[in-house]
Amino acid sequence: MKKPEHRPWKVLHSERLADRPWFSVRRERVELPTGAIVPEWYIFEFPDWVNVIARTKSGEFVMISQYRHGLGVTRYELVAGCCEEGETPEQSARRELLEEAGYGGGEWRQFMVTSPNPTNHNNFAYTFLATNVERIEEQHTEAGEDIDVHLMTRDEVRELLRDVAGCEISVSASDMTAMMSGSDISVQLTGDDYETLSMLASDLEAQI
Repeated sequence: MKKPEHRPWKVLHSERLADRPWFSVRRERVELPTGAIVPEWYIFEFPDWVNVIARTKSGEFVMISQYRHGLGVTRYELVAGCCEEGETPEQSARRELLEEAGYGGGEWRQFMVTSPNPTNHNNFAYTFLATNVERIEEQHTEAGEDIDVHLMTRDEVRELLRDVAGCEISVSASDMTAMMSGSDISVQLTGDDYETLSMLASDLEAQI
């Protein structure tokens, strides 16, 4: 398929508002190809993120639960985290599974690369499928983490997919649905990914 025409914006002015270890924010005055001027556009700079769909040798899914202060809720989640400097996405994903759940080993492959919010985020999220993982050590969580580990059957995960709601969970739901269906689909998306992922999840769930 032919690529769309690249129509970048012209940056007229840029200033950094915050520069912290896990995110930075800059404000820019930009000019669109149409000639329109946007006086304030905010870009949030994050490290790349990783998600892990992990399944044990007995076929159970390795899930976690933790309180999320931004939303003020506690939910079941996939193991996930940030890529650290010097790591490949797969190395980061393996590290996160070991730290948050104590699981490792198995066979790994990259399943999906998405742009979490291309409107004002500059990072990508990498999702990996890890099969035949096993418990090899205790959790090594950070000071800001309070994580419980759960092993779920395929039916329990299917029930979870039908019960949960919210965009953040929808992305994880589409990942897990693909894993449960045995699909070998590999997807690389940018743009408005949430609607696309919801469609993917619906199509795949119909197969299981």
